[in-house]
Amino acid sequence: MQRSKSDLWVGLFVLIGAAALLFLALQSANLLSLNFQSTYRLSAKFDNIGGLKPKAAVKSAGVVVGRVESITFDDKSYQARVTLSMDSGYAFPKDSSLKILTSGLLGEQYIGIEAGADAKMLAAGDTITSTQSAVVLENLISQFLYSKAAEGPSSPGAANKK
Repeated sequence: MQRSKSDLWVGLFVLIGAAALLFLALQSANLLSLNFQSTYRLSAKFDNIGGLKPKAAVKSAGVVVGRVESITFDDKSYQARVTLSMDSGYAFPKDSSLKILTSGLLGEQYIGIEAGADAKMLAAGDTITSTQSAVVLENLISQFLYSKAAEGPSSPGAANKK
């Protein structure tokens, strides 16, 4: 009887530990977000969103102030329409701007919001017009290679004359 009681407690402890590990894995992979605050929706259009994904963070001064709710393609303007779910505890001026940034050199992408100076604040349903698209590493590399190719080959004796 004593052994089966201790087995029950050990099994329960292992089950709670496994649930905690699953919770941490989902939370760190940004697949689970527990947010009990009320939110409001904003939208913005970008020419290129790079690798931005739904549930990506929206940060201001390094603080998470919202999440990317959805990403769709607008076939009239040929731009990506990003819907943001902002925490209602944070209000930003109407002339705020959005940038798609990267955590580190090759990290995940997020949206950075830079507050403007307008007296009026953004409200639910507003569209932010001042946006800056993602910097795509492949485009930068191709531009660099193209500019080097345009310079042409250097003369063979140029290195020896210095």
